[in-house]
Parts: sequence; structure tokens; C-alpha cells
Amino acid sequence: MSVNPPLPNTMKAIEISQPGEPEVLVVAERPLPTLQQGEILVKVAAAGVNRPDVMQRRGQYAPPAGASDIPGLEIAGEVVAIGVGVKNYAIGDLVCALIAGGGYAEYCKVHESNALPVPQGMSLTEAAAIPETFFTVWVNVFQRGHLKAGETVLIHGGTSGIGTVATLLAKAFCARVITTVGSEEKRQASLALGADVAINYRNEDFVEQTKHATNGKGADVIVDLIAGDYVAKNYQAAAMDGRIVQIGTQNGVVKELNLMPLLLKRLTHTGSTLRARSVEDKAKIAADLQQKVWPLLERGALKPQIFKTFPLEQAAAAHALMESSMHIGKIMLTL
Repeated sequence: MSVNPPLPNTMKAIEISQPGEPEVLVVAERPLPTLQQGEILVKVAAAGVNRPDVMQRRGQYAPPAGASDIPGLEIAGEVVAIGVGVKNYAIGDLVCALIAGGGYAEYCKVHESNALPVPQGMSLTEAAAIPETFFTVWVNVFQRGHLKAGETVLIHGGTSGIGTVATLLAKAFCARVITTVGSEEKRQASLALGADVAINYRNEDFVEQTKHATNGKGADVIVDLIAGDYVAKNYQAAAMDGRIVQIGTQNGVVKELNLMPLLLKRLTHTGSTLRARSVEDKAKIAADLQQKVWPLLERGALKPQIFKTFPLEQAAAAHALMESSMHIGKIMLTL
């Protein structure tokens, strides 16, 4: 039986001092999290930076009830304490985990069912880049979008953290991938990652190019984190019986929308968020990933794309980079 070793009473963490620009992220001292039944305490080696963190910092995305107000939705590190009833992990195990908050800190607690072993041969920083994007892509592209081998998926934001993972997973499961990107550099990066077609939305019409690339059929699945005027365009770019999965609303709300294409094409427009889902829901996703995706990670067939790492104390610089949209892949914090 594992015995919890002595640990400090406090830890370094990043707080949001008030809603605002990246500089509102400040280093603070916090008490160590208190473990509940089934939870493990992880000494964090790395944490991912994601769009929901930026939204939370701006005051646009409050943590779910009971979650830490410290930002950060994915971590990797070493288990240093275990709560009552923990069965799957022991002190010293290396894990990566999806969390509802608390990742930008030296220590973070997580229910053991929402943690996964670090894939063999992968660094802790690479492992920390997995949970938020891989969980999100798996749920939205495969469980809700029902992408199948031989189908075509259109992925908006092809060089974002979500976009790179969606490209990798779609190709791994034998789908055809079309992405949209914002520069020639990003177009080349997306193609190098495996996209069959990469469209620069700044000088090309993605509806027209998607139709051209599919001989007029359109995309079977569309993954959209933009919203706004993209919604109507997605309906045009979708194939008959197409599935559109909304995972973000960066361009804001839809002001006007003609629903006739949705009816005529028998489209499904769905969406989801991951953060507020229950521990039990996330546990099912984790189990699915461990069975179907972890073998690909462990044999090197898939690898998260890391663009840049920052020390935890430079969380503000990491957020500024994310908001610049200059990155290709994941932005990480390391401790």
C-alpha cells in the first residue's frame, strides 16, 4: 500500500488577478489541493495552454462549480499522493490528465479515472499536450461527428492545437483531410502534418475549394471553432447528410442564418464543450482513448505538435502568443 510522503503546505500557482489582458496572470502562493475519494495528487511537470484558459482570463468562461479558479485544463507529472479508494495508480506513477481547472500550478489534483498513463517513450511535456486536445477531438470528430474511414473532414484552424490533433487522428483512421489556415507558412505546415488539402482562407474561398477538392460533393464532417459567418458557409461546404460539429465561437454569434440548406442536405449541426462534463463522462472518454488511441501514441504513429514552451512564471507571454495566432501546434508551460 502506498503511503503519502510529506509534502509542502503551499505551492506556486498562476492566478487571474482580475479579468483582462495577459498581464493579469500573476504568480501567487496557494495551499495544496485537498484530496477527495478517488483522487490523486500530481506534481506537475508541464501544463497545456488552451483557448478556454484565455477566455477564463478575460472573464468570459467561469470554471464549473467546484473546480479550481486556477486556469489550466491538462497536465502531466508524477503522482505524489493518493486519496481514499484509489485503485489504478500508486505514488511514483507518471500520468497525464484532463482537469476542470488548476493546471497552472506546482501540484494539481485529479480523479484517477480522468488520468491516463504517460505513453511509453513520450516526455512529460509531450504527454501534457495530449489530454485537452485529444479528448476534445475524439468526442467531437469521432463520437459526435461519426467520422469514418474514406470520408472527408474539413477542419477549420488546421494549425491550432485542436486542428493539428484532428488532422493526425483523422489520417490515422484513414479519412481525407481538408484544413483552413491563415498564411502560406501555416498551409505548408498543415500539408506536412498530413492534410490532403490546406486552404488559405485569406485569399481563397473555403466553400469553393472544398467543393473542388471533393468533386462537388462537399465535406462529410466539418469541425468548426469559428462560428459567426462561418456557420452559413459550413452549410454550403457540407456534403449531403453532412455532420457539422461546433467546438468554439471565436467569431461570435450568428446574426442571420438561412436554415434551408440544413433541411435540403439533411445536415446535422451539433456541438459540445468538455470542461463541464461529469467525471464519469470524462472517464468513459479516457477509457476509449486508452483502448483506441494510446497504442498509436506508444508506437510513435501519433505525436502531439508542440510549438513553444514557457516556464510557468511566463504564463502571460504564453497567452499573448496564443492570442497572436502565430503558433502552429500546442503552447506549453513547464515547471
